[in-house]
Amino acid sequence: MGSSTPQARRSDTRERIQKTALDLFVSRGYEKTSLREIAEELGVTKAALYYHFKTKEDILSAISEELGRPVDELIAWAKEQPPGLETRRELLIRYSAALKSAIPIYHILQENQATLRDLAVGQTLRERVESIARLMHAGGIPFDTHVRVASALLTVHFGAFTLDEVGGTDEQKRQALLAVALETLDSAGARAAEEATAKAVSAPKG
Repeated sequence: MGSSTPQARRSDTRERIQKTALDLFVSRGYEKTSLREIAEELGVTKAALYYHFKTKEDILSAISEELGRPVDELIAWAKEQPPGLETRRELLIRYSAALKSAIPIYHILQENQATLRDLAVGQTLRERVESIARLMHAGGIPFDTHVRVASALLTVHFGAFTLDEVGGTDEQKRQALLAVALETLDSAGARAAEEATAKAVSAPKG
């Protein structure tokens, strides 16, 4: 038969709640959005909303888990890779792609730091960013390489927040930011190669 199951309908409702709440959290701010407003936007009663989520944090946690899954999978992949320039480049490329869907949740964190600082969802989001950073900096690399790695990662992660008033689509901005970040990352590899060549040339023969 064509009718959906109660479980499927419940899942669809939860997805609608999360999508509506995410839009409101981004446009109005997490702190300024109430459960009543989410229910009104959905056209349901507050009691119906309570059936699925008891608090705003419950909704935000569900959104974070869903949108953050590609980042969690990326972290698991990167932990199995040997540290080095190629791994850092691939990690940066994949992180940029993962942020395409996850950027709204980080936008909420950025705009509501004081409110979310002590909540579990805020800690989870920070841990994801910190894990990516640790993996990008892994290996015995010199200080100036650490600086370039940090700059490249910040470009990918926070660059979109600085381009709100700039023309172009979100995808054009993402690609441009990634290109700049990779140039920064590659400059570290080029410098290391130059230094290695210089040491080889200046080393005493025999």
